[in-house]
Amino acid sequence: MNASDPFADPPFHESARRPAGPSSGLPHGLSSGASAEPSSGAVSKGRTADTGTADTGTADTGTADTGTADTGIAAAGKRNASTGGASVPPVLAILLVLLLLLVGISLFQSLSGSRRGGDPNAVPRLVTPRGDLAADEKSTIELFQRMSESVVSIATASVQLGPGFSAVEVPSGTGTGFLWDSLGHVVTNFHVLEGGERWRVTLADQSTWDAEVVGLAEDRDLAVLKINAPQDRLKPVAVGASRDLQVGQRVFAIGCPFGLDQTLTTGIISGLGREIPARNGRLIQGVIQTDAAINPGNSGGPLLDSAGRLIGVNTAIYSPTGTSAGIGFAIPVDMVNRTVPRLLRYGRAVRPVLGVRIAPDAIMNQLGLSGVMIQGVQANGAAAAAGLQGVATDRTTVTRLGDVIVGLNGRQIVRQDDLFEALEQCEFGQQVKLTIVRNATSDEARTLDVELTLPKEPRANRE
Repeated sequence: MNASDPFADPPFHESARRPAGPSSGLPHGLSSGASAEPSSGAVSKGRTADTGTADTGTADTGTADTGTADTGIAAAGKRNASTGGASVPPVLAILLVLLLLLVGISLFQSLSGSRRGGDPNAVPRLVTPRGDLAADEKSTIELFQRMSESVVSIATASVQLGPGFSAVEVPSGTGTGFLWDSLGHVVTNFHVLEGGERWRVTLADQSTWDAEVVGLAEDRDLAVLKINAPQDRLKPVAVGASRDLQVGQRVFAIGCPFGLDQTLTTGIISGLGREIPARNGRLIQGVIQTDAAINPGNSGGPLLDSAGRLIGVNTAIYSPTGTSAGIGFAIPVDMVNRTVPRLLRYGRAVRPVLGVRIAPDAIMNQLGLSGVMIQGVQANGAAAAAGLQGVATDRTTVTRLGDVIVGLNGRQIVRQDDLFEALEQCEFGQQVKLTIVRNATSDEARTLDVELTLPKEPRANRE
């Protein structure tokens, strides 16, 4: 034990030492090995031999001596007896303490028993009638009963090599999803499936189905699975809109926090237009903030409005502990409604492209410019057809900066993520209007509106 440790137990002192034995009570100089009763005959005989006096004298003298010895030994014996009677043996003391404890416990139980029970006429209390549920309670109950059938739990597993080169499934996480249609498509978060090799979907009726990945959108944290379940078991979620949401609206989150399926939490919309990073670092814009409790396992579940319509996909929380702190985020349903059909059609997140290569935001910051600069124009692309210009060089120096995109269909473009988000909202083959600044750093800088037609089919994701 470390004496310097402030949390260490105090040093142990052996206070209950072995008790000393009873005092012998013998007179000083008398060995404890001596006989307790010296022979009087030996004394008399010795004195008779020494004095040769009469028997009476000898008897008197011997008697006196003997009496004296007897008296001393008796006194010592008495002292022994009195000392031994005052000391209680340890075993006897322990037995007495145990006896007292047993008596106390028995007395306590008897008294407690007299306080418990004893009323043969005791009956349950009458239940006070509650009355009808409040209107908002009824609507919440009805919403949950109706929409919980659309919510599923998702178990992710990886496959590892086991003994004898056998494949062993290792659970790697759980999450939530919801039924998108009656064909068995399930929408969830990309990060719910990330790192997994096998996935199982459990419906509200507790039936479990193997699932396969249909499409992934890492920069939107969205994914689509497919299960082959009978259509009569599939209840698709009702889809709403997020463009007209307002702070203060009531919202409902259904999910499987910590693996507890069919869990309902409620709250309000706390904020709109938030930004959160996707798994690949790109920003997801227009995110909904809510104070409805969202915990690990809620990811991929639906955020519903008071009409029971999907308005967002719960995806992240802001918390120093990893559990709900009243700040949760959901991907807006308008983004979901644009992304999911493309995942179903192409298996990946595609968007219309301009046919340009764009300069990094860091270069724009160095130049002190706002917007997205065109670094190069793809031959035969939409931008080339509209006459947009990229950066011009003469091998060693830049002779002309590329056009800077500052707007698309009236939406301000400040950085790359703004352009990506604006293109997400466009359709293939759609005609759009770009606002550009030509010769941005020269005295001849001018702003132009350029119309171009986006390609009808997806190409490589070059803007």
